[in-house]
Amino acid sequence: MKNHHLVWLALASLCFGQFLLGQDDGGENEVQAAESVSASSFGQSEFTSILGETRTMLSEIFQEEMGENSWGRLLVSFIIIFLTYITRKIVGYLFENWLHRITEKTSWEFDDRMIPAMRGPVGWMVFVIGLFVALTVLNLSPEWDKAIVLGVKAATMTIVFWGILRGIDVFAETMMGLAKRRDMAVHGFIPLIQKATRTFLFIVAVILVVQNLGYSVSSLLAGLGIGGLAVALAAQETLGNFFGSVSLVADRPFRVGDWIQVGSKVDGDVEEIGLRSTKVRTWSKSLMSIPNKVLANEIIENWSKMPKRRVKQYIGVTYSTPADAMHDLVEDIKELLREDEGVQQDFILVNFTDFGDSSLQILVYYFTSTTAWLAHMDIRQRINIKIMKAVEARGALMAFPTRSLQFEGDIAERIADGLVSKSD
Repeated sequence: MKNHHLVWLALASLCFGQFLLGQDDGGENEVQAAESVSASSFGQSEFTSILGETRTMLSEIFQEEMGENSWGRLLVSFIIIFLTYITRKIVGYLFENWLHRITEKTSWEFDDRMIPAMRGPVGWMVFVIGLFVALTVLNLSPEWDKAIVLGVKAATMTIVFWGILRGIDVFAETMMGLAKRRDMAVHGFIPLIQKATRTFLFIVAVILVVQNLGYSVSSLLAGLGIGGLAVALAAQETLGNFFGSVSLVADRPFRVGDWIQVGSKVDGDVEEIGLRSTKVRTWSKSLMSIPNKVLANEIIENWSKMPKRRVKQYIGVTYSTPADAMHDLVEDIKELLREDEGVQQDFILVNFTDFGDSSLQILVYYFTSTTAWLAHMDIRQRINIKIMKAVEARGALMAFPTRSLQFEGDIAERIADGLVSKSD
């Protein structure tokens, strides 16, 4: 308390002395100035003494031991941790604002997602480095130093692999969006590739972390090799289906939503293309799962890939139809096909082709402009009704299967005389 009062007294004397030196009133002022200088000199000496005592006291405090470390080392370590905390906040701010604004100006979607994903790993890396520096300031036992080095190595590798995994996720999401926009079939396998890569990197990370902690990984690697061989032998069918999936993606014979036919059993719309099998919704609304290995080795007919849909049919009229009426009827059918907007006009074929068993055959061959099943059937129905009206307009009749019997000899004479009925 005494020293405290002396400091304030010295400061007051300095201020009062400067005030007196600023006055210029003759001899009286000179006397006052001399007294002020004397007081100022007295205050400066006292202030210097107090500063010296303060330095000595702080030096004693910082040199005082706290276990194996002095208070000074502890304070420096605390300041480093505090600065690390501030640096981490600054890095987060830069990622959220400065870098984010830069990536928004680019047309690439990858960097827009990568910057937020890397904020966590980079922030924790700054924290680990700062914590390591803060701990190196302290005097610790050799066992603790070794444990800290191993812990920092493990933490650093974990954070690095964490950042790599986040980068893989961002890359997979970007490629997934790109594949969907471009209608690429490979988008169905991107999640598989992502999971396989993540699993592989996780195993590698665990092995490296264990190795850096000082443990032997040779037995672990040998066990993984034997286990991988056993899994491969046990999963031959699964691997076959997987490679079948890869071949389906490479060839792209169909995609989700297509109507496919495989042999005589599979006929329906593709609902899902999986890693092991493909699911097809049949026309009876049952769900059929076909192993991809089977599909890769079968002939697949994709009806949805048709640019147009064919109609081929025969129109039969009775033999009583005159030749001129037959000619006009063929021309009428050609004309109504040309006038229908649902008929593809590139190729139309209508011809009187055959003398059938019970009818005169007219071949009608055309394509509909749509491949959708319901729309195709509506167009086909509309055309058939127009053909029926054309047949009626020409006075002809649609033929149906009939059989004529001709009798000769005694039976014919008896029928003619009415002795025997035809039904008998």
